[in-house]
Parts: sequence; structure tokens; C-alpha cells
Amino acid sequence: MNYLDWIVLSLTLIFVVCYGIYRSRQKQTVDSFLLAGQSMPWYHVTLSLMATQASAITFLSAPGQAYTDGMRFVQFYFGLPLAMVVLCITFVPKFSKLKVFTAYEFLESRFDLRTRGLTAFLFLLQRGLSTGLSIYAPSLILSAILGWDITWTNIISGGIVMLYTVAGGSQAVSHTHLQQMGIITVGMVVAGVMVVKFLPENVSFSDAVHVAGKMGKVNLIDFSFDLNNRYNVWSGLIGGFFLQLSYFGTDQSQVGRFMTGSSQGQSKLGLAMNGLLKIPMQFLILLVGVLVFAFYQFNTPPLFFNQTVVDKVKTSQYAAQYQELERKHEQVQGEKRPYVMQLTKALREDDHKAIRENGDMLAAMDKKVNDLRADAKTLLSKADGSDINDVNYIFLRFVIDYLPVGMVGLLIAVILLASMGSVASAYNSLASCTVVDIYKRMIRKDSDDRDYVKASRWATFFWGVFCIFVAQYASRLGSMIEAVNILGSLFYGVILGIFLVAFYFRKIGSRAVFWGSVLGEIFVVISYMTELTAFLWLNLIGCVLVITFAWIIESIWPEPARQSA
Repeated sequence: MNYLDWIVLSLTLIFVVCYGIYRSRQKQTVDSFLLAGQSMPWYHVTLSLMATQASAITFLSAPGQAYTDGMRFVQFYFGLPLAMVVLCITFVPKFSKLKVFTAYEFLESRFDLRTRGLTAFLFLLQRGLSTGLSIYAPSLILSAILGWDITWTNIISGGIVMLYTVAGGSQAVSHTHLQQMGIITVGMVVAGVMVVKFLPENVSFSDAVHVAGKMGKVNLIDFSFDLNNRYNVWSGLIGGFFLQLSYFGTDQSQVGRFMTGSSQGQSKLGLAMNGLLKIPMQFLILLVGVLVFAFYQFNTPPLFFNQTVVDKVKTSQYAAQYQELERKHEQVQGEKRPYVMQLTKALREDDHKAIRENGDMLAAMDKKVNDLRADAKTLLSKADGSDINDVNYIFLRFVIDYLPVGMVGLLIAVILLASMGSVASAYNSLASCTVVDIYKRMIRKDSDDRDYVKASRWATFFWGVFCIFVAQYASRLGSMIEAVNILGSLFYGVILGIFLVAFYFRKIGSRAVFWGSVLGEIFVVISYMTELTAFLWLNLIGCVLVITFAWIIESIWPEPARQSA
């Protein structure tokens, strides 16, 4: 990067961190450290919810996902608005009435301490692992740009966030989210505009989208019902609904965000606006990936997008073989370009015969490109000694290779800020759950605010170290945006099932829901390991299994009724 890029990057990060610490500089209580004193207006709640969900994985991996698989991933979010409606009607009033710090406090009043502890454990496990992936994402940037060892980049990425989260707690997190989302929005708009600007002079934005569409990348809607298809309308509406309902309603990283609202109405409005804005935001991020794909139809893309791994193979015994693959790749790409231009002209003139002929030729050439990439990955795996996947590097490589001086620094800052937003919320939620559900409830029940704030800071530090450790192994998981959602799907359905039993099945007791949850989690893990269905459906399966098992156990092995919350 140029020195100007470093200046832009450094000043942006320093401003956000210092602003967050400054706004949370007053004396901290448990309420202010964990829930920002429940003083935030709706727009703070909305932006904080979005910043928590939109990690660096979103901005690194989503454009790469669109580049390789098209825009069908947007269907993943179709259940989100429905989930926000249910949350506003059911979850927010219940949590507000009980004045809880964490979602899991409610479960003890409804069931018992054992059920609360199990749910808190499932959350801590899932969120701790997921946060490791969120830390790893920006580490890709620094390691690719600077050539730093990935261990140290993970420590730096996770450590910076730990600094202001330990110092300022939830207030620092909420205030920095407002700045982060503003900068992120500007950065992604600039990226999209720059991609279009770099297209050939006679190729418009519309032309680029039409070409990408003819090559299968603008596949927004799929109404086919297929349990093994990861992304279609039904998996998004049904599986996505249960995933989003569980994520926003039972994951403390999000519950802790909407509970910062100054009133129940502000919390509800924040959630509703999040439901309205998230799908358009994700659509635009994926569209940037489609535009990058279109750009590389008129320009030769790298054979493999992770330059660090490419540099390694070029110093190995496989260097000559890889260079030969690069030569063939360059040749095929050169042969493709005239057909891409002819397809562009045919689409503009609505010449169906030419569209079909050029489309067929491009499909055949794309097969050659994919075969060359497969051969290249085999060589890279031999040289690197690990599984190879470059989907997370596609957008990053475009930014580094083509954006002008200053813009590179801004886009790197966008990705780092996205990581900081989600990781900070995760640290804060992990600390909240650890202190409120374990330390305060089971270890020191009658201590004072000063002790609990101190414990919260130590818990934040502990989870920061744990998540950084997890980040060391994230490179083996392929597309990170899929990996983090798969990880959530393994746990969220079961957690949601516990809460739905608590809300709607008043006759089911604690013993039944506890063992129903254990059995449900076992079945979900087995379903994933045996590839029984696409991962989004695991959310529905887990939820239904918990309710079903709990009902059966209660029928066979009833326990005395207790006072419900």
C-alpha cells in the first residue's frame, strides 16, 4: 500500500477507537458496561444490530461468494423481516418486563438453573467459535498486504478491539457502531462506483449486469423446493426465518444490542428498521461482487486470487508447472474477450441467436478456466501443504490491484471496521453471559457493582484470548460467510426451540426441555455430519426436535407444575 493509504487507514481506525472510549469515559456500572445504561435511540439500535451482524466476513466473503456462486445467497435473508416482527411482538416485551441483562436469565424463572446453564453454554460455545472467524477475516488483509505471519495478525486484529471493549463496555461498542456503519456504507458505495468506472468505455453498468446475468451470476430467486439446495426462497423464508429469529432473539450479541434501547418502543423500532434495511444492504454488497465478476470478463483475472500462496508455489519445485498453467489461463482469457464483447452487443440489440451462440462459447471457455483453476489448486495444495480456497480473497485482490491511492486504505478500513463492530459486540455479549449467568449467579451472588464490572473486564479479556486462539484455525473452513452461518445453524435451532417452549408450551417443564434440548442437539450434529440436508434447514430441524422431544418426555415422565414467568 502507498503511504497515503496507510494515513487514511490509520486515521480512520484511531478516530473510531478514540471516539468510542471518549463517549464511554464516565464511571461504569454493571448496567452501563453491559447494556449502555439502556439509553440508546432507535437509530443507534438499528446501526448497532447491523454492525454486529455485518462482520468483515460480510465484506470480504460476500463479494467473493457472488463472484463464484452468483447472488442467490441474498435469499438467505428473506426470513429476516418476518423474524423481526415476531421479536417485536414476543421477545422484546418479555425481556423488557423482566429487566434482564441476558436472554438466559428468563429461562431460569421459567424452567430452572440447569436449563439456563445449558443454553448459556451453547451460546458461549457457538459465539466464541464464530468470533474467531470474525477475527480471522481482517487478518487475511494484513497478511496479504504486509506478508505478516497470520498468528500475529490475528493477535493484532483481536487485540485492538479488546482494548476499547475492556475500557468502555457496551457504551463504547454502541457509539463506535454508529461511526463504523457510516464509513462502511460510504466505502462500499465507492467500491461499486469504481468497479463500474473501470469497465471498458463502451460498456455500461447495465451491460455489465446483463453479461453477468447471462453467465449465471444474477440468480436472485429460486422457487424450487430442494432440501439439499442451500439457497432458495423456501430455505430462506423457512430455514432463514428460524436462524434469524434465534440469532436476534436468543444470541446475547444481538439481544444485548436491542436491549440498549431507551424504551421498549425504541428497541422495537430499531429491530423493525434492521429488518427493512438488511436485505437491500446485502443485495448491494453481493452486487459489488457481480460487478467485479463482470469486470474480470473484460480483463484477465488472476489464476488464483491469494497472492501469498501463489508466491510460495513460485519458489517451489512446482514453479514451472504453475507458470505453464498461468500461460494457458492468459491464453483462454484472451480468447474469451471477443465473445464477451459480442455477447454485450447482442444483449444490447436483443439478438437472441447471437446471445445463444456467444453464451454457449463462453460456457465452454469457462469450463476450461475452471479446469485450469482446479489444476492450479492441486499444485498450490502440494506446495502449501493445506486445503486451498481463494473465495475470501477475490474482492481484496481487486481492491489492491485496481483501486487508486487512498481508496485502498479506505476499503481496507471498511473491512477492518466491520470486523471491529461484530467482534466488539461478541466480546461484550460473551462477557455479559459469563458474568451474569455464571459468575453472578453461581459464584458471587451478593457482590457489588465494582466487583461485577471488574469481572466483566476480565471476562472480556479471557474471551478475547480464546477467540484469537480459534482464529488460528479458521483458514481451513473455506468460504467464511458460509462457515459462520453453518456454525450458527448447528446451535441456533436448539436454542430457539428452548425459548419457544418457554413462551408457548406452558405445560412442559424444566426436565423435559433440558433432555429434549440435549437430544435435539445430538440429532442436529448427526444430520450435519451425514449431510442429511442443506445447513439452513438445521435451524428448523433443531427447533422442531426440541419441542417434539420435550413434549414426548413431558408426556411420559411428567414433573410437578411450577410457577411460570
